Amino acid sequence: MGIKIRIALIGNYDATVPAHRAIPIALELAATSVAEEINPVWVPTEEISNASRVADFDGLWCVPASPYRSMEGALLAIKYAREKQLPFLGTCGGFQHAVIEYARNVLGWDDADHAETAPDGLRLVISPLACELVETSSLVRFQSGSRLAVAYGREEAIEGYRCRFGLNPAFQERLLSGELRVSACDSSNEVRAVELDNHPFFVATLFQPERLALVHQLPPIVAAFVQAIYQNKIVPK
Repeated sequence: MGIKIRIALIGNYDATVPAHRAIPIALELAATSVAEEINPVWVPTEEISNASRVADFDGLWCVPASPYRSMEGALLAIKYAREKQLPFLGTCGGFQHAVIEYARNVLGWDDADHAETAPDGLRLVISPLACELVETSSLVRFQSGSRLAVAYGREEAIEGYRCRFGLNPAFQERLLSGELRVSACDSSNEVRAVELDNHPFFVATLFQPERLALVHQLPPIVAAFVQAIYQNKIVPK
């Protein structure tokens, strides 16, 4: 193996969380798709006080199980990946915080916040779901031409969730009218994934695709994420 790929797993590891157990397996399966060595490193959010903590990684994955010990740490890591064109994947809590980071640092909404940690906030871009998605699976439909559609090679999939919060519909139009756009919706047309244009790879899903690895299947979007990291390393900038 000629190239070693280092991926920061942004979050607070908990062995009782199925997604946390699944992520290393998913990356091990993905390593075979590029025939390279992948070294995932858990980076606790409270350790991220500036960008230098994540600057030596080839890709960032903001993982499920929020609230994080440090929202600011998670947002710093996401901002770094977005601005430095570093391949980024966010799942579940990673989706929620990717939306908040974009709202704060691209749209300039300094008061953008999360209803789980700031229930009295003035601009809750992440709010309680009308129906909680805790240990449920449902259909998601991919937007044509999106990275998810390309990765899966089809128009829809059944995905699993463990989530109580999602994109607040009150802010959806303004949030998703620029470079951040919808890449998947559920059968009720609720947003379930977003991606960023003009970026090597920036995808965030409210569902937890990594869980497929628990039955030893490679999640398509994880394979695409790793492939993007590989391409980003071998192509001179």
